[in-house]
Amino acid sequence: MSDNWNIGKQKKKGLAKQEEETVLVGLITHDQKREIVDEHLDELEFLAMTAGAKTRKRFVQRLKHPDVRTFVGKGKLQEIKDYIERYDSVSMVIFDDDLSGKQTNILEEFLKVKIIDRSSLILDIFASRAQTAQAKTQVELAQMQYLLPRLRGLWTHLERQRGGIGMRGPGEQEIETDRRIVRDKISLLKKKLAKIDQQAHTRRKRRSGMIRVSLVGYTNVGKSTLMNVLSKSDVFAENKLFATLDTTVRKIVLDRMPFLLSDTVGFIRKLPHHLIESFKSTLDEVKESDILLHVVDISHPQFEDHIKTVNLTLQDLDAYEKPTLMIYNKIDRYRERNFDDLMDEEGKEEILSSLEEKLAHEFQHDSIFISALKNENIGQLRNKLKEMVEKLYLVRYPHRSKQW
Repeated sequence: MSDNWNIGKQKKKGLAKQEEETVLVGLITHDQKREIVDEHLDELEFLAMTAGAKTRKRFVQRLKHPDVRTFVGKGKLQEIKDYIERYDSVSMVIFDDDLSGKQTNILEEFLKVKIIDRSSLILDIFASRAQTAQAKTQVELAQMQYLLPRLRGLWTHLERQRGGIGMRGPGEQEIETDRRIVRDKISLLKKKLAKIDQQAHTRRKRRSGMIRVSLVGYTNVGKSTLMNVLSKSDVFAENKLFATLDTTVRKIVLDRMPFLLSDTVGFIRKLPHHLIESFKSTLDEVKESDILLHVVDISHPQFEDHIKTVNLTLQDLDAYEKPTLMIYNKIDRYRERNFDDLMDEEGKEEILSSLEEKLAHEFQHDSIFISALKNENIGQLRNKLKEMVEKLYLVRYPHRSKQW
């Protein structure tokens, strides 16, 4: 069995520190058009960069469905191999969809380089970014759950444990031994996580009596930057995916009115199911919040898809119906990308006004355009937020409103 799958042991976090070179592979199928695949590969390239890898080339093939053995067709696979042999610096191939253990084995044997799929790449990034005991346990649990169904493919080179004199036993297959180890590890991690969750729940109960607001949104939309602006703190913010894993909570006071603001992990398309399950305890902060600030990168070409991805996740968490303010961040970059120097100010304002009206109609929430980086419209945001918080205080904690 490969050293990559040492059960319960992590020799290192994340990819190797030196920059690795990789190629990306995606499929155009009947339900995925070329434009969508290109956009997914853009995101995959950003994920690879976040993990420390540089993308050399992309390979895209049109197929009805992925090949059960090699994901792509034989011709495309040979094309990828020829490219890797031409450029020795390429040490890894990343596939935009999940691979089975058998597919991974076959591809590694044929291409002679490391094979990674989207889920394992995201798990790798999460492992490198996890700081607290809770985040580390959640990531390890997700890794074990990701590994369990792939053990058969990873063990195709062995059938049974060694037999003979002194080695007689129940004849249990090697794969069953590993499955038992992984299941035991999963059980242990779940118990550990339950204990940490109970402690977190106790901490959240101590905050009762105050309105709680959570920042939610797609990854890398500027939630942590906005958190820093509103709370005047120094939450870690970086132009990489999943810069924030651990929930950060800050007390904020607007005109003597206090409330709690939390920054949570960003969402992403094709987020591994086990990762969502493992991080649901962290996202309890969202479930127990009174108000959601849904931050959107308005400058991104696919921002509407990002909104829908976040909304689906909120529905899974039973948090979609909470009072929500849509915050369209990075409006400065939107102007740079969509307005030219010949357009007058009146025309620009008219376009932004119609865009805001369209988005309000489509997503049924109050909205505001801001730039957290440039401090644009932050005063208006504070006023809107104060109104929402004050309204809830009057309903939920009427005795507290008399203190202001």
